[in-house]
Amino acid sequence: MPENRQMKYCIQNFPIGNLQIEVAENCLTHIIYTDLPPTSNEISDEILSGTILQLNEYFAGTRKKFDLPLAPAGTDFQQKVWRGLLSVEYGNTFTYKELAELVNSPKACRAVGHACHLNPVSIVIPCHRIIGHNGTLTGYAGGLQNKQFLLDLEKKHK
Repeated sequence: MPENRQMKYCIQNFPIGNLQIEVAENCLTHIIYTDLPPTSNEISDEILSGTILQLNEYFAGTRKKFDLPLAPAGTDFQQKVWRGLLSVEYGNTFTYKELAELVNSPKACRAVGHACHLNPVSIVIPCHRIIGHNGTLTGYAGGLQNKQFLLDLEKKHK
């Protein structure tokens, strides 16, 4: 991260555990699972507070699409995959192969899977919606139990 880039963060508790939310240059850069305790400081940053609000709405089942400025750092290929993930609608799932085809890299299923694994903005960039070719749940940075929770939440409120 460049030295002049001011990063702000907070850790908040949600139904799937604690999430660290990071913002730099007025864009959301990370939502990552953490074992660290929630921060107790008042949230004065507009993007941080907006992210918390939208995540709470998502977990309440009232938000189906996020409206946040995103700036995840990654390679061109990872960026392409993450943009592809954003097109997988709430309550739907894609296989890694379908996602690879969507991003015009039909033979790159493993690379697509790796890009999903490296997704720095969990939930908002919905890598939890990607499943194995036979419908099974496969790896998720937040654990398979959280992946199942998110899929069940979306199915319930679809």
